[in-house]
Amino acid sequence: MLKEPNLWKNESNYYLNVLESDWYKLLVKLENLITKETVYFYNSKNILTMHLPVTTGSISSPMGKGSDSKPVKVNICGVDTYLADSMQFFLEYGCRLTENGVYYIMPTFRGEEADERHLCQFYHSEAEIPGNLNDVMDLVEEYIKHLSRKIIEEFGEVLQHELGDITHIKKVANYKGKFPRITFDDAEKKLKEKFPDKIDRFIIYDDGFRNITSDGEKALMQIYDGLIWVTNYDKMAVPFYQKVDEKNKRSAKNADLLMGIGETVGCGERNKTDLELYKSLNEHNVNSKEYEWYIEMKKKFPLQTSGFGMGIERYLMWVLKCKDIRNMQICLRFNGRNIVP
Repeated sequence: MLKEPNLWKNESNYYLNVLESDWYKLLVKLENLITKETVYFYNSKNILTMHLPVTTGSISSPMGKGSDSKPVKVNICGVDTYLADSMQFFLEYGCRLTENGVYYIMPTFRGEEADERHLCQFYHSEAEIPGNLNDVMDLVEEYIKHLSRKIIEEFGEVLQHELGDITHIKKVANYKGKFPRITFDDAEKKLKEKFPDKIDRFIIYDDGFRNITSDGEKALMQIYDGLIWVTNYDKMAVPFYQKVDEKNKRSAKNADLLMGIGETVGCGERNKTDLELYKSLNEHNVNSKEYEWYIEMKKKFPLQTSGFGMGIERYLMWVLKCKDIRNMQICLRFNGRNIVP
């Protein structure tokens, strides 16, 4: 039976230990499948890939209200810039160059310390398409089902032997219809109903808005058999680029797909116009001068788009029933340390 190796605890000999590990030999093959099948999936929809820089002057988590990661600032040839935490802005740009949308798979960066749920550098599968929130949620479901089917086809026997039970993968691979969906308001009500004595652990209130904790995500997945969309978070709990729900001005048009350790996919509908964007920047206390190019693009080329980001390591954690994302690094990377190779 395959077990989490926890080799990351020994940094000095990490790469040598990885070379002897069956866990990582399988992980390389699964990563290859993700790349291969992602390309196939989007080619079938005429959604194009983009080759993008890893640096940006416009980070999608600028530390305003609703930002969920710390930016990584670097200095290159005397100029301060950032290593991107997401390529979403590039993808919105790319949507205006194509008909059906764009995608990429590449590393992105977080300034926080790594823990059991977060890596400092992780592989991101992101896409942006013309359309609304429901359109991109449907795309995500197609994508997740496709990857899961291919994993069963190519690695079903191996995973059955190594994990003992792969019904979670088969369930998603063969899922009929849409994944279950619940609004944040209804999720809070459901958690209060099922766990009245634990609600303070599941829902937190911060500066006038609500958010769900990792324990809250686990409780929802317990209720909904391991797979659930949570939609329409408080608008101040998500970044400025998410569109406000016209029917409920308190909420954003966003959604997180919970599976495995929790949020594995995050998606949202973007502000279409420069006026919507200006208002959201101000509400989130983000300096609009740093996003003038983004505002100008929305003004001159208004287009309704929606997009998503999936952490590939988190998806593969779900596949392998892994509890600690630090076991998903073939090449170890922690902030503040020089690690070879």
